[in-house]
Amino acid sequence: MGFFSWIVFGALAGWAANLVIGGRDRRRQGCLVSVLVGVVGAALGGLIYRLATGHEKDFGFDFPSFGVAVLGAVVLLGILRLALGLVRRE
Repeated sequence: MGFFSWIVFGALAGWAANLVIGGRDRRRQGCLVSVLVGVVGAALGGLIYRLATGHEKDFGFDFPSFGVAVLGAVVLLGILRLALGLVRRE
């Protein structure tokens, strides 16, 4: 996958993860944040996939790869939300 494809793929995965984790009171995030969350989430999702199955995940522009990327982005946003919630309480 090329550089531009990773940006589009990351933006879509980050946006979808924000919809999943945000619920009714989700915060809007910018396009750059969506791309970063999606790309880092794709890497995290690939790591989770490899740990769970023992197989490498070849990321192409397809639905299984998108699902793994969204899963990783959801985990990433969950961890970030938990960390920010703990910091704000103190």
